[in-house]
Amino acid sequence: MKKNHLISLIAALACTTSAASFAQTTPAAQADNALLQAAQKRKDPLIKDLTTLVNIDSGTDDAKGLGQVEAVLAQRLREVGASVEIVAAPPAAGKMVIGKLQGSGTKNIMLMIHFDTVFGVGEAAKRPFKIVGNKAYGPGVADAKGGALLIVYALDIARERGFKDYKTLTVLFNPDEEKSSLGSRDMITKLSADQDYVLVFEPPEADVVTVATNGIAYVHLDVKGRASHAGSAPEAGRNAAVELSNQIIQLKDLGSPTKGTTVNWTVIQAGDRVNIIPEKASATADMRMSDVTEIQRVQADADKIIQKKLIPETDVKVKVENRRPPFSKNAESDRLAATADSIYKELGKSITPVSMRYGTDAGFAYHPETGKPVVLDGMGIVGDRIHSSDEWADLDSIVPRLYLTVRMMEAMGKGK
Repeated sequence: MKKNHLISLIAALACTTSAASFAQTTPAAQADNALLQAAQKRKDPLIKDLTTLVNIDSGTDDAKGLGQVEAVLAQRLREVGASVEIVAAPPAAGKMVIGKLQGSGTKNIMLMIHFDTVFGVGEAAKRPFKIVGNKAYGPGVADAKGGALLIVYALDIARERGFKDYKTLTVLFNPDEEKSSLGSRDMITKLSADQDYVLVFEPPEADVVTVATNGIAYVHLDVKGRASHAGSAPEAGRNAAVELSNQIIQLKDLGSPTKGTTVNWTVIQAGDRVNIIPEKASATADMRMSDVTEIQRVQADADKIIQKKLIPETDVKVKVENRRPPFSKNAESDRLAATADSIYKELGKSITPVSMRYGTDAGFAYHPETGKPVVLDGMGIVGDRIHSSDEWADLDSIVPRLYLTVRMMEAMGKGK
């Protein structure tokens, strides 16, 4: 072999290796190298936008910050050719951003995620966006501003590739997921009913996608007693705090280990002055379930249990409030997860389908009575320590997740 021919061959191999830097075990020919290069090209711009969004406070009740993030996301959608509608979502402080693209195919596809965070005003200034190694830190960096940007950058790549193999491609960004999507749940339910596929961009903790999530309910416990002077006439009172404590102990086993239902008492309130026997007391429990019928079962069990009182002449009431339905495990989502895994294998990686105990908007997007649309969650940027000051996002996951999203859209457009 001639020397100059050998040099040319080495150069060609080096170029192929660069374009498929994630193809560790799979031959590069199996990956779409043009798509991989397009994803790599957008990593730095996406990080720049992520810096901007993370440094804006956008807690669920922060109308000003939510409005700033809303404006950025709306502009990015317009730049990829989407028609954009800003929709109020009362009682939410922020508004929904809805983008739509019209294609030439037959399938309706929706990409969705929230852009509110659990953090208050001043948190971004206290701990602004920073990068340490391959991880980015800051409020909402993974949950879910990273996921929102994956959507708009994936759409940019899809437009560049001339992807039109869909009937309607809808994007929904909502501002109130962290408080049960009270203002946006109806829109999610309505839009998703007309879709063939819905991808939800919550952050996974590793190379996984989510095929089921729990539903969320609140259990409210209220006790009414009788106030009295705690020093001179405590016997004339009926201590609501003591009765509340009694009921919490009695109700501590409302969950069901066999069904995966949990009920944990997390908020307790009673009294406001030391020298008064409290007249009122209340508590709220966090309930998680994979079977929505557990709401009725827990209500019925609790109604029976509270009849046994420790403090006479107190009034005890309990109410289970359904906050978010479960995204139930189903065969179609499992098949879509298998598609995601086959795509990841093009990069020499693999994806594991998992069920998560938390609740997400996938519960509103999935319609178990019809089995439509096919929903897959956990499509966002990989991250961990969600809802904590240590929340981080894996910047190395940006390129493969962009690749995955575009390839998933192309596969769904073909009905595969």
